[in-house]
Amino acid sequence: MSSTDDTPDVALPLDQLLTQAGMGSARRFLPGGAGVRFVGALARRPSRVATRLSGLAGELGRITLGVSDVAPQRRDRRFADPAWTGNPIYRRIMQSYLATSEMAEGLVQDIPMGWQDAERMKFVVANIVEAASPSNNPLLTPVALKAFIDSGGANAVRGPRNLVRDLSTSPRVPSMVDPDAYEVGTDLAVTPGKVVHRSPMFEVIQYTPQTEKVREVPLLIVPPTINKYYVLDLAPGRSLVEYLVQQGQQVFVMSWRNPEAQHSKWGFDAYCQGIIDAFDVVDQISGVGRAHAVAACSGGMLACLAAAHRAAEGKLDRLASLSLLVTMIDQRQAGTAGALMDRDIAAQAVARSRRKGYLDGRDLAEVFAWLRPGDLIWNYWVNNYLQGKTPPKFDILYWNADTTRMTAKLHRDFVDAGLQNHLATPGAVEVLGTPIDLSRIEVDSYVVAGSADHLCPWKNCYRSSQLLGGTTRFVLSTSGHIAALVNPPGNPKASFQWSEDSSIDAEDWRQEATLEQGSWWPDYAAWLGERSGKKKAAPTSLGSAEHQPKEDAPGTYVLDS
Repeated sequence: MSSTDDTPDVALPLDQLLTQAGMGSARRFLPGGAGVRFVGALARRPSRVATRLSGLAGELGRITLGVSDVAPQRRDRRFADPAWTGNPIYRRIMQSYLATSEMAEGLVQDIPMGWQDAERMKFVVANIVEAASPSNNPLLTPVALKAFIDSGGANAVRGPRNLVRDLSTSPRVPSMVDPDAYEVGTDLAVTPGKVVHRSPMFEVIQYTPQTEKVREVPLLIVPPTINKYYVLDLAPGRSLVEYLVQQGQQVFVMSWRNPEAQHSKWGFDAYCQGIIDAFDVVDQISGVGRAHAVAACSGGMLACLAAAHRAAEGKLDRLASLSLLVTMIDQRQAGTAGALMDRDIAAQAVARSRRKGYLDGRDLAEVFAWLRPGDLIWNYWVNNYLQGKTPPKFDILYWNADTTRMTAKLHRDFVDAGLQNHLATPGAVEVLGTPIDLSRIEVDSYVVAGSADHLCPWKNCYRSSQLLGGTTRFVLSTSGHIAALVNPPGNPKASFQWSEDSSIDAEDWRQEATLEQGSWWPDYAAWLGERSGKKKAAPTSLGSAEHQPKEDAPGTYVLDS
């Protein structure tokens, strides 16, 4: 995978989606009360419905006569095959679909609704429109016919076999990558290091220095709590861990255990205590008395809670800086994910995970896929089932399929906090006996968001950065949720904006922020370097007398299924 702007983003776990993951497949796509209100609104506006239907009828007439200029968007890969435009029958099928889709989506836009109802209806209609595309229909698409001819009919055997295999186990969506495409520790997560600490909840990995001298102040990475940490340590040249080590930074990372039902009571308190304990391990090994913390997505939310707790205890001086990657704390009007939540459904989802003891990450992966059905469902439907092909190698998609579970208690804590937007309200959440106020985190912060992030909208990330005390450098990368993390130097399409003034409105910030070409990684390495003290000789061995190396990275927990 390349970290270009057109890379389909795959979901990192976000608490806003945990409710949907706990509901079961069918209920996620029902509009519920929003659908009833939408139908009622249509009935009260017959003129708008009539206008749309009349426009569609006229366009269908032009399509029949062959004089319509309806065409797919330039980047619409569904109709890239020349037969869609060169063959008159295929062209009319395509144009009829596009015109009908525009009418359906236009009706949703025409009807004034509240934000949450509007987002729900857009989600439902978008999924119906994507599913109805003739490019997905084996009897209507030229792709299937050509595959049948080219393979001598083999696709008609391989495709159904692939379909049965994918539907037999969760997540019940088309496979996006061959499960044997990569091996963790051989192809991915290969930056040299050692496991220097292991607890029942996590491992701490210390990475081997790759420079003669290193910065004095170390860095602890806190990964998300669903999926595994190696999204930050992919293949060589695509690893943030490797890059920072090569810049002379001392790097440690937490590798969360894949919890089971017996760990169901691990919640905010337990995970925040785990972060504090990992921080202590880093401090004991480095002997400096302070360390940086960089955390991603749900790990960023937990890191903020832990930092605010330490601030309340008067121990924030041990935190050199706090960096947050695609982390959404302020969840007001947070896109489709936020709109799909309500109290009743949330209660059912939490009860379901409580009975099992955990939320299965495969259920969450299914929800993420349906948020981007064109890229993550129907694209692979055509490849795997209609053409009978094996999906191409894709390191991010392999990582995305390597899911983990979330404990029932952590699931409940995230959902409860998300429904009320409690993390953005001082004193609304209590962690380890301490009321949480994020404004007490008075250290320098580096906050990264993606302008195309469909899971953590950048404006929510920007508002989240305003909750922190201290000086914040907010960075907006021209990428989505995952490409904002996997963003190595060298991509000619990459750019980012930055500013240390987060006091203004988000749109004003975007107009005034400095624009830089390239990846934000070098900027971050320089920012860290300014706050990491003097350079010293790199240690010749890892760990310490108290924390002896146990085994090579990537450790044991990352291999648990």
